[in-house]
Amino acid sequence: MFLPKKRLYSLLPLFLIFPLAQTTPMPTPAPVQQEVVQPGEVRALPGKLDNVLVFNSNSPELVQKEGILLSTFPAVGKSVPTAHLNFPVTGRFDIFAHHIAKATSPDDLRTLYLGVILHNPNSKPVTVDVLQAASYLSQPDAPFIELPSYVENPLGTVYSGPGSRVMDDVLRGKRQADIPSKLIIPPGTSQLLMNHPIPVKTLTPPLNGRSALIRLRSDRSVYIASLGMYARQNPDGSERAPNLQEWQGLLDNGDLASPRDRAPTPPQQTTGSMIYGRVAGVALGSQWQAQLTDNSKSKVLTIPQPGQAFSYALSTIPRGSLGTNQIQSAPILARYPDTAYLAHGNYGIQYSLSLPLANNTSKSQTVTLAIQTPLKQDKLKDGLVFLQPPASQTFFRGTVQVSYRDNRGLLSKRYVHLVQKRGQQGEPLVKLDLSAGDRKLVQVDFLYPPDASPPQVLTVKTINN
Repeated sequence: MFLPKKRLYSLLPLFLIFPLAQTTPMPTPAPVQQEVVQPGEVRALPGKLDNVLVFNSNSPELVQKEGILLSTFPAVGKSVPTAHLNFPVTGRFDIFAHHIAKATSPDDLRTLYLGVILHNPNSKPVTVDVLQAASYLSQPDAPFIELPSYVENPLGTVYSGPGSRVMDDVLRGKRQADIPSKLIIPPGTSQLLMNHPIPVKTLTPPLNGRSALIRLRSDRSVYIASLGMYARQNPDGSERAPNLQEWQGLLDNGDLASPRDRAPTPPQQTTGSMIYGRVAGVALGSQWQAQLTDNSKSKVLTIPQPGQAFSYALSTIPRGSLGTNQIQSAPILARYPDTAYLAHGNYGIQYSLSLPLANNTSKSQTVTLAIQTPLKQDKLKDGLVFLQPPASQTFFRGTVQVSYRDNRGLLSKRYVHLVQKRGQQGEPLVKLDLSAGDRKLVQVDFLYPPDASPPQVLTVKTINN
């Protein structure tokens, strides 16, 4: 979605548009950043990731030499056995992919294609149902544009970047028409699930990216591969998409795509700089469902005292647990040696959080819920630390769904697109009045978007009335 820039000239006096004398403009001083400490308990998130497998193709992020991005095929019969992880999947599983194409020279503006192949190793046909699916390019589908930090998004028309748009579609249960609703794969054969371009020819600079998330269910085991291949050439010199036979040839005879990303820091290394790495592997966990209550035996979440707050950590990572000692990064069951040990950031994973709020005080109280992006810390001293003003780097851009009964008792489901910079405290997603002894259930759902940086928190605050 493009938000047109407002033209302000008509609102300005003429002497401001055409100065009376030439003067040297004074440089605008950079704002002085101050750390703001938000006191309050930071809690580990109850619940855990489910057991749905995620085919997570995100390394190399930048693809400039065609090859295999991620293959769970067996190594037998392949020219480069180390490029195949021999890891079949069955039942419910997800496919996540996020890759960038960039021209290697001004003379080489070929279109890179992202292909995803599914193979049936069984003696009977396999039926694969596509439940939800979305894939978008950075250009022209979902460019990275500046958006306000908080925008109502009832129709899914607000987004910045392909990851933001893809996660919004899947959150709403959509399936794009160019991704089939069902594949029926005969025994011993393969079929293409995706064969999508990442064009750069008309772009300045010649750089483009594609994000995809697909939720599927298979009645028998399948192998999956994601690959990057440049467009083939027609006799007249025009481009065409690679066909299944060409994709299969790359899978059988090709090596891993390059350039390779930086290798991650081994988990046992706890000092020095930390390289998290990018993911190319099969991760465990597609959704984190949790009921946020006072404790495991309680059925309610008692709101804070007036003027106080508590927070739940979201998408915590090693050296960034915000004092909870909880690492939410999905474990990886099969990976390449130079890729991430955990699925840090949980790209494409859905957080589905229920908050049965209870006002146990003798007075009416007003409560807010907000997603926030504090500075990454492993241990907290006095509370969460934010920056005022926030830093320039965007750390979260995506849509959050909030469901609750409003102050009139009517069921409300709202979609809000958030953009948060590093250290940004965030604005309330919802503001509720709870009378003395009242209870209200709030449901918060979002898919953690690519191009975001963890961790975040979900903060419950009671306002001084």
